Amino acid sequence: MSLQGKKIAILIAPRGTEEPEFAKPHDAVKQAGATVTVIGLEAGDAETVNNDLDPANRYKVDRTIEGASAADYDGLVVPGGCVGADKLRASKDVVAFVRDFFAAGKPVGVICHGPWTLIEADVVKGRTLTYPTVRRDIENAGGTWVDEEVVCDKGLVTSRTPKDLPAFCAKIIEEFAEGRHPDQARSA
Repeated sequence: MSLQGKKIAILIAPRGTEEPEFAKPHDAVKQAGATVTVIGLEAGDAETVNNDLDPANRYKVDRTIEGASAADYDGLVVPGGCVGADKLRASKDVVAFVRDFFAAGKPVGVICHGPWTLIEADVVKGRTLTYPTVRRDIENAGGTWVDEEVVCDKGLVTSRTPKDLPAFCAKIIEEFAEGRHPDQARSA
C-alpha cells in the first residue's frame, strides 16, 4: 500500500521515547512513500531509549511542537515508552496537536503508553484501545480496553508492545492510506 503524497507526523520526547516504537513506525511509513516529520518537544536531536532507561539512538527533530499544526499532516504516530509518553502528555502543545487530529478526523497510530496522551487530550471516551498497563486509565477516561495485538477504532490504531510492531505498522499504513475518518471527527 502506498503513502505517496501523504505527510505523516511522528512525536518524539527527549530521552524517553522507546526506540523500536519510534524507529519501526517511522521507517515503515517512510518506506511506504510518506514524507515523515519528526516533531519534538525541543529543537536539535532527541535520544530514544530501550526499556525506558537505556540510551538508544539519536534522531534529528525536524520541528518543535510549538506552532505545529495538524492541518499540515495527513496522519500522526504517537510512540510509547513510559517516560516519553509522560513527557508528551505534559505538553499543552502536544495535547492540543493530538486533539486537532481527532477533530479533523485524521488517522492516528498510538503504541504502548501513548494512550496517556490521548487521555490527556480527552479523545478516549467511547473508543476501544489496547495496552495492559494503562487499562484503568483508559476505562476511567470512558474508553473500552481489550488485550489485542492491534485495535482500530474510527481511524485510531492502538497496539501494545514492540512484539506487536509488524501488525501495528501494517495497520497504520492502511489507515493513513484511507485518509480521513468522519466518525473519528464526530467522536472527538
